[in-house]
Amino acid sequence: MSKLLCKEEQAEFIGAYRRILRSIGEGFLSGDQAKVKKYIGEAVANKGYGKDVYGLNILLRNMNTALIVADEIGLKRSSVLAVMLYQLVLDGHHTLAEIKKDFGEDTVQIIHGLIKTHELYGKNAAIDNEDFRTLLLSFAEDVRVILIMIAERLYLMRMAKFMDNEEYRLQIATEASYLYAPISHKLGLYKIKSELEDLSLKFRDREMFDFIKSKLNETKRSRDKYIAEFIAPVEEKLNNMSLKFDIKGRTKSIHSIHNKLLKQKIEFEKIYDLFAIRIILDTPVEKEKAECWQVYSVVTDMYQPNPKRMKDWLSVPKSNGYESLHTTVMGPEGRWVEVQIRTKRMDEVAEKGLAAHWKYKGLKGESGLDNWLTNVREVLEHKDISPTDLIADFKMDLYDDEIFVFTPKGDLFKLPKDATVLDFAFAIHTKIGSKCISAKINDKNVSIKHKLQSGDQVDILTSPNQTPKQDWLNIVITSKARVKIKQSLKEQSAKQVEFAKELLHRRFKNRKMDEDEAKLMRLIKKMGYKTVTDFYAAIAQELLDVNTVIDNYLEQDKKEQEAAEHTDRSVENYYAPTTGEMFTKKEDVLVIDKDLTGIDYSLAKCCHPIYGDDIFGFVSSQGIKIHRMNCPNAPSMFKRFGYRIVKSRWSGKSSVNYPVTLKVVGNDDIGIVTNITSIIGKENGMMLRAINVDSQDGLFQGTLTVLLSDTSAMDGLMKKIKAVKGVKQVNRY
Repeated sequence: MSKLLCKEEQAEFIGAYRRILRSIGEGFLSGDQAKVKKYIGEAVANKGYGKDVYGLNILLRNMNTALIVADEIGLKRSSVLAVMLYQLVLDGHHTLAEIKKDFGEDTVQIIHGLIKTHELYGKNAAIDNEDFRTLLLSFAEDVRVILIMIAERLYLMRMAKFMDNEEYRLQIATEASYLYAPISHKLGLYKIKSELEDLSLKFRDREMFDFIKSKLNETKRSRDKYIAEFIAPVEEKLNNMSLKFDIKGRTKSIHSIHNKLLKQKIEFEKIYDLFAIRIILDTPVEKEKAECWQVYSVVTDMYQPNPKRMKDWLSVPKSNGYESLHTTVMGPEGRWVEVQIRTKRMDEVAEKGLAAHWKYKGLKGESGLDNWLTNVREVLEHKDISPTDLIADFKMDLYDDEIFVFTPKGDLFKLPKDATVLDFAFAIHTKIGSKCISAKINDKNVSIKHKLQSGDQVDILTSPNQTPKQDWLNIVITSKARVKIKQSLKEQSAKQVEFAKELLHRRFKNRKMDEDEAKLMRLIKKMGYKTVTDFYAAIAQELLDVNTVIDNYLEQDKKEQEAAEHTDRSVENYYAPTTGEMFTKKEDVLVIDKDLTGIDYSLAKCCHPIYGDDIFGFVSSQGIKIHRMNCPNAPSMFKRFGYRIVKSRWSGKSSVNYPVTLKVVGNDDIGIVTNITSIIGKENGMMLRAINVDSQDGLFQGTLTVLLSDTSAMDGLMKKIKAVKGVKQVNRY
């Protein structure tokens, strides 16, 4: 151990381990400690652990994460053991079977989840791609994995100041802000959520962080004096009522103050609610509500309340189990002060979130998180939602304030603020949502767009003829409703496409014409349809006449045949050369069938083959089309038209520049784009033909069309682009 950790690190390791034991108490089984020491000792002896990508000692990182899991979140034996041991399985020092034998199935289940999430992180899972869905799904499978990942992220944020790599610091801070803080909020880990947000702001905008911190330090003395003056009469009154309580002032987080400065566009000195007063009662469960309302009465009798700022989470707790009474009152000097009233049990749930929530399982409000996690799983299991939409919906579901509404029978549903009648209908059941036409609230008819208010009793009205519409996606705000609507629209679209395809096919047959798919694709593009689905949908909806399509098809065919008579070689698949482009033909580089050269051919637009690709030829009425072997249309062509396939291969040296489109994903930084274009400009024989960049959620997605000679040049270029700082992915389009 001494070789792995320096003297200070050894002291930190031992201190963390002792605090874990104190926190777990009797939670460890007999023999657990000895086995853990043996496992870790053997791994150290075999040169295990080492440092992670951030330069942190892995053994020390895992021990401190386990301490946060035990002490600040409140998880017990299986979770703490999993954090201590999963690295040993990752590195191959021990198997899951060995862990199961010594520590039990529950520990193995958590380790399996942690390994899965770490493997996904190795693939950049936290960015905008399909791995993000898998990462979230693994979270939802076992909520303890979420809590452990939050604990690890909190430790990394605390250690970020010691990291030399500025990019790592920024990456960790950004992920903490857009993913881990919102999840902590949803799971009721308000203390951890605030720390993650504050540290994230510290590393993303140090100047603003330091400004707010210095302002808070400057005003601390006057703030403490004001809190004492506000508390004194309340404390005296409550003591006279013989209530057991603790009362204190709490300064709001730097991040929340920063948000106020941004939203209200005011100076720091004009923010009055910099702090909140918290009154925590020590009372049995059966007296909790009554005593909380007693305290509320005392406070509002003493200070004038703002009726618009009263929040009752006693009667209806938040879905994460949070219970409290909040009110804002006018204190001395005409300043608004927020007062929070709760019990010790409620405060523990608010501080430690889900773990404390389980401790009191069975009390009102405990099913909310189970319902939320079920909904998360349901949404993630649908492939119809794109990763970008998924991130947006997931963040919205995490952060939004809640309202509660009732069915006519009195069943309560919790929905995000601004949820509509249509959201509520889908929350009840997918079939009800799909058939919803309106609703009645207090015997008054309202539309499906109507925004619901807390306390509404909503009677959904349906029609058997109703089906989801495209504009419904602009009405709903819940993930469940959006996914179900998209799923239904996709099914409707698929039926329309099949109907239109069959109709067009019959008309071709009636006119005794052969239908050429390639010609039809060119016609669809020429008619201005972005997708084939749009084209067939227009036919199904009678926006486009089938006979008009066939007439246009015949006219196009005639023009193409006339053009072919005046052209030695088809050039439809090449970009028109511009100044500096090299399109020369010193020798024929394509050999078709066995040893045939000099045959007219063209390169297929669907896959844009270039010299060096594995290719095949397809005999069409327009000559031979050359496709890549991995062309998306290849399976269908081989299956349906195998007799029209001819072998093809490249020969000699490439003498033509080919257009290749690359898709690049990276951090949203104009400097990255500049670096990429600079790389292309320096490459001999290459030219950037077109570039299109779009940014969203801190990432950019760009497509680059480059003229180059062959696959070797393309592979070399992709390798150089991947090495650009901030680039996440590079793929051939």
